Amino acid sequence: MRTVYKNLIIDGVLTDLTCEDGKILSTKKTNEVGLDMGGRTARAGLFDIHFHGCMGEDTIGGGEAIRKMAKTLASRGITSFLPTTCTFPFAALARVDATLLPYEQGEAKVRGLHLEGPFIAMSRKGAQNGDDVVAPDLALLDACPSCTLITVAPEAEGAEDFIRAATARGVKVALGHTDADYDLAVSAMKAGADSLTHTFNAMPPFLHRAPGPVGAALTEDGYVQVISDGFHLHPAVVLALYKMFGPERMMLISDAITATGVADGSYVSGGLAVTVKDGQARLADGTIAGSTTYLDDIVRRAISFGIPADDAFRMASETPARYMNLPCGVLKEGFDADFGVYDDAHRLTATVIDGLLV
Repeated sequence: MRTVYKNLIIDGVLTDLTCEDGKILSTKKTNEVGLDMGGRTARAGLFDIHFHGCMGEDTIGGGEAIRKMAKTLASRGITSFLPTTCTFPFAALARVDATLLPYEQGEAKVRGLHLEGPFIAMSRKGAQNGDDVVAPDLALLDACPSCTLITVAPEAEGAEDFIRAATARGVKVALGHTDADYDLAVSAMKAGADSLTHTFNAMPPFLHRAPGPVGAALTEDGYVQVISDGFHLHPAVVLALYKMFGPERMMLISDAITATGVADGSYVSGGLAVTVKDGQARLADGTIAGSTTYLDDIVRRAISFGIPADDAFRMASETPARYMNLPCGVLKEGFDADFGVYDDAHRLTATVIDGLLV
């Protein structure tokens, strides 16, 4: 099917966008009749590689729960995501993988699974269930063939061998929930890990004589996942990471949990009881338990912290898509026809997935 969207601003130029069979055919002006978008700005669909849930649903619920999330995300200009699990037994994680449903029109696309655990450090488990933390084992990847990203603590027994084997299978490995020092993190990155999970959270800080995982990502050309909600990181730290890593290696993520999009109250996230007050999710002991902010709001907050709008949107679309080696995240010929249309205040006015209005 061929669709034409007229009068869109793309990279600062007023033009048209022609889609065919789910791909972008052209971003040039055309005489074809199409839908007039009124001179608003088109931006590549957002891609959240770290998303646990929303609207009362959690990824561990499997297919139908994930489908509900996908419909909600599409309505916010988030056109791709990695449903993200917490630390659970292998059987529970395998069930999530086995119950993933085929894509339906109008949903955000499930681009794989992100397994955040169970191969983490007890000392930095954060809002994860320590009872199910285990040493890295390739059997989990056998049980979860949809896994495209996994978070690993490099100090776990056998972690480096696991990282080499996982990356050889094409699975991306992020370092997170770890107490690793700089040298250990560098070693893990040389073995194939190439990003940090929710940077600065659940890991050692970046100090002048102990640069830790953040220093390793910087010197080893790794990527950083960043929650720019203003709660997980001070706005100045978000801006500092942007200046350190640039839009090419910094990815904005939501780390959104089941309480996202609903009122303050008590919830279960990742199998643990969570209380949300003033939009902040915590365990009973005060541990931060993820975010209650969707990726589109994460982008707007990053802009409010001083990051240029084009780069903020890029870090939530092109950069994660390139990191995951997927043909989306940019508005160029041959790429997936997934994009959002925004007004001058960066508010979404329309979502297009596979060339079709949602």
